[in-house]
Amino acid sequence: MAESDARASLAPDADPGYVEAVVDLLAVVSYGEISAFERLAEDAKLAPTLRDKLDLATVASTELAKVAALHERIRHFGADPFEAMGPFRNPIEEFHAHTAPSDWYEGLVKAYVGDGLANDFYREIAQFLDPDTRDLIVSSTAEGSHAEFVVDRVRAAIAADPRLGGRLALWGRRLMGEALTQAQRIAADRDALSALLAGGLDRPGLDLAELGRMFTRLTERHMARMGELGLDA
Repeated sequence: MAESDARASLAPDADPGYVEAVVDLLAVVSYGEISAFERLAEDAKLAPTLRDKLDLATVASTELAKVAALHERIRHFGADPFEAMGPFRNPIEEFHAHTAPSDWYEGLVKAYVGDGLANDFYREIAQFLDPDTRDLIVSSTAEGSHAEFVVDRVRAAIAADPRLGGRLALWGRRLMGEALTQAQRIAADRDALSALLAGGLDRPGLDLAELGRMFTRLTERHMARMGELGLDA
């Protein structure tokens, strides 16, 4: 059986370890969306204009709107979404504490680059899930209208003040390091997610070579986002 066929054949009730991993992934994405809403709403206070404030607040509301479907899927697997999110609260909040933006533009870059890298990681893991859960994770972590909003604002700011580009490029590299550290920590701390990535007799997994290729893909996507912003990776 081809690897893609094997992944597609996974069922929600395949085994308790699989269910635990699925609930973990749904939970971390759910809390990530809640945290993104809180952070973007707070960053909106730094907006230089009322239009920017409203635009970012609108982006924040779209993040929160994704949570209901994720929680419904968690309940489908017999778990409580709030209990499931509990273990991920501290690591996600620690990440945000270590990467608190100092101004409006750092906040925009974080929303685009930092969140984008984390979401890329979740989409990589989602490829090992049953089709319904995989599709929900992919749609929940897709870049929305905020991508165009951020790119437009950051590029315009750099054109007006080229010195800003150097500072934001350094900021973007820091975000990448912090985001990769967070992703590795979450995967390592949750046995079910680690087991899911390792695979088993009934499902494919990642060997060391494929794991390396996955992190290469994450790095390449990060560089592409930095390029979209007009920043050196």
